[in-house]
Amino acid sequence: MLIPGSVACLAITVLSGCGGSGGGPGVTTYQVNAAPATGGSIAVSNARVDAGSAATLNITANSGYTIGSVTGCDGTLTGSTYTTGTVTADCTVTASFIAQYTVTGTAGVGGTLSPASALVTSGATTTLTVTANSGYIIGSVTGCGGSLAGNTYTTGAVSANCTVTANFLAQYSVTATAVDGGTISPASAIVTAGSTTTFTVAATGNKGYPISSVTGCGGNLSGTTYTTGPITGTCAVTAAYAAPFTWVFGPNNGLLNGNYGTHGVPSATTVPGARNSSAAWMDASGNLWIFGGYGIDVGSGAAPDVMNDLWEYSPSSGQWTWWAGSNTVKAAGVYGTKGLTVATNMPGARQNAVTWTDSSGQVWLFGGTGYDSTGINLGPMNDLWVYSPTTGQWTWVGGSNTQLAPGVYGTQGNAASPNVPGARFAAVSWQDASGNLWLFGGWGVDASGVQGYLNDVWEYSLTSGNWTWVSGSTTAQAVGDYGSQAVAASANVPGARSNAMSWTDATGNLWVFGGMGLDSTGATGYLNDLWEFSPASGGWIWIGGSNTAQAVGVYGTEGVAAAANGPGGRRDVAGWTDAAGNLWLFGGWGLDSAGTLGLLNDLWEYSVSNNEWAWIKGSSTVNSVETHGTIGAAAGTNIPGARQEVTSVKDPSGIVWLFGGFGYGPITGAGELNDIWTYPTQ
Repeated sequence: MLIPGSVACLAITVLSGCGGSGGGPGVTTYQVNAAPATGGSIAVSNARVDAGSAATLNITANSGYTIGSVTGCDGTLTGSTYTTGTVTADCTVTASFIAQYTVTGTAGVGGTLSPASALVTSGATTTLTVTANSGYIIGSVTGCGGSLAGNTYTTGAVSANCTVTANFLAQYSVTATAVDGGTISPASAIVTAGSTTTFTVAATGNKGYPISSVTGCGGNLSGTTYTTGPITGTCAVTAAYAAPFTWVFGPNNGLLNGNYGTHGVPSATTVPGARNSSAAWMDASGNLWIFGGYGIDVGSGAAPDVMNDLWEYSPSSGQWTWWAGSNTVKAAGVYGTKGLTVATNMPGARQNAVTWTDSSGQVWLFGGTGYDSTGINLGPMNDLWVYSPTTGQWTWVGGSNTQLAPGVYGTQGNAASPNVPGARFAAVSWQDASGNLWLFGGWGVDASGVQGYLNDVWEYSLTSGNWTWVSGSTTAQAVGDYGSQAVAASANVPGARSNAMSWTDATGNLWVFGGMGLDSTGATGYLNDLWEFSPASGGWIWIGGSNTAQAVGVYGTEGVAAAANGPGGRRDVAGWTDAAGNLWLFGGWGLDSAGTLGLLNDLWEYSVSNNEWAWIKGSSTVNSVETHGTIGAAAGTNIPGARQEVTSVKDPSGIVWLFGGFGYGPITGAGELNDIWTYPTQ
């Protein structure tokens, strides 16, 4: 009540909470406190808040931490700002901070790991994507206690800085190829580095040929499964299927005497003595005939020497028949009268003669080194003989009955009765479509009576009985003029040589390979050059091989033709052609893949159409012993031992017959041989 004369007084109530003081006359304020925190801090923009107002606080995480939670004063967090609710009492804001750790991703060669790094709160997990580059696969991913699912790596609960490491494994393509009619599967495989893989090969190809070899990628064959070695790069496996050799007849240890039996009577025990360099032919019935050679006679005690015995082998009965000639070495020739057939006529013992068979089945024999009518000394001859299987008689047709006769060349390209090649041995020969006989090279006597290697080409007409000097030099030791490879030129001519191999193609052209003689520089050595001669033009073309002597063999992959492949320089090989006109070579004396000189048993095929060689089977090194298997049984592992001067002929069915030679049987030590092998020409 108002007392007269007193002073009115207004009471101001200051409401305070939490011990606070008024924010102004009649305003109640409250204290907003920030609780201490590990890993960060709280900054309050206004610690005293009017009742019914809100406060804001800045939440700051220290380095290596992140805001975990902020509570109190009924507020909300946006980013790093915490706004309280309406403050009606003193209150406290509490912030918790969670440690963060760095997860680092490291990728090895061959792929990527992303992200390269990530900040992960303590106890949480994170994921990284693992990507392999082309040609690689994920090998392993480790670190941070994680696990891989597909290409996603999820860490374990992270409690410290850690590193995830991804390793990648290179992948290589392994391809597989089968040649000569076989199969191998799969055709290719992708293999991780350091791993192996397997391929399955058919035991026999679709031509019925057995596996000859499976090579490549450092592997090995067990049964029909080929397992590679550890793969360290792209590589290829090749399965080769080759026709099998068959050991048909005869001892396989060499140096055996002949068992002649009775003239004209076949017998299971009759057999020619071991020998090399025989003349041979196949008759229309498919029987094998051999004449002479250098070897062992009936067992007279004489050292091996030249012979003149005539033998026939019947494949149907498996028996030999001794038809004519002496059963001892060094027999002199019985010439009779030139052109007159007499039962007593017989060429003298000899080796390295050449033969042809004419359309009537008569066999022609020229030269060689041996014994003439005097029987005194061994030497080159140029006598020409014809043998009639019907009568079993020989006729001396031309040439001299004494050795070392010089050549009478006449005019090049003109046939004449005085013309005659000089005495020689180890020449090559062939027969043209007209039945005429052709002769090239050898070691012999030139127009001046000088002995040496020859490179002359001669043609003999069965109709006129005259010789024609067609090409080459009239003097010995002529150097080869190669010109440009595969280019015909009138000046082209092979160097003088002996002991080469020859064959004719479907067009009637002559092909000559290798031998011993002179190269383009005039050096003498073992040759591996390949030449084609056209009787129509009288010209030579150098097709392949080296124009210098002593070329090393380049074998490549067994069963696979390649432009770089080629037999090494060699002489005294066996050779034949197949139905496609391709050339096949076996063995000889020459240089192997390492350039080592010795006896060889490698088998090669030359494709005329592709101008490429393929090493089919046999060893790429010299002096290999044979694997003969069971007599009469073909097998992919069969292979004659390394040998030279083998007699080779092909029968009407295309089967090649190999007889004797000088070389290796199944044991160490080379010698004269009298075994028979067959090989089915493809």
